[in-house]
Amino acid sequence: MEEKMILDEDGMRRSLTRMSHEIIERNKGVDNLVLVGIKTRGEYLAHRIASFIEKVEGKKVDVYPLDIKAWRDDLDKKQPLPEITFSVADKKVVLVDDVLFKGRTVRAALEGVLHFGRAKEVQLAVLVDRGHRELPIRADYVGKNIPSSLDENIKVQIKEIDGQDQVVIERK
Repeated sequence: MEEKMILDEDGMRRSLTRMSHEIIERNKGVDNLVLVGIKTRGEYLAHRIASFIEKVEGKKVDVYPLDIKAWRDDLDKKQPLPEITFSVADKKVVLVDDVLFKGRTVRAALEGVLHFGRAKEVQLAVLVDRGHRELPIRADYVGKNIPSSLDENIKVQIKEIDGQDQVVIERK
């Protein structure tokens, strides 16, 4: 399998920094804002964005992980609802994920967020948008658009899990 690096560590940092500034600007600050990271890599990316925001705004933004298995439409076995220790009621929620592809993960995450309260607004931040939507879902904040074919795979690697930060595209 052939791999091509799309983003290295510096590129990922720059993309997340820019996305953080865009989140602050669009929301006119960070009051009443929470980040919800879609497990697994989205959770770590959400923490990084929160850290960048705190450096700029001097305010801490809450970050919550969301396991979306209970709302997936492609699992045969019903999954239990996760324990949630936060409320999104009347909050501006930014869902964070690593790759936006067909839109099914985001659809499940939206169901999960709405299950636990009525958010004032839900926005979507993704490190990579690769196209090929099956659902009418669009990201509000994108680190990098990577047009790809269906026989290619986008791999986001992050230090916390993979020991390095990079985005690669694999060609079969």
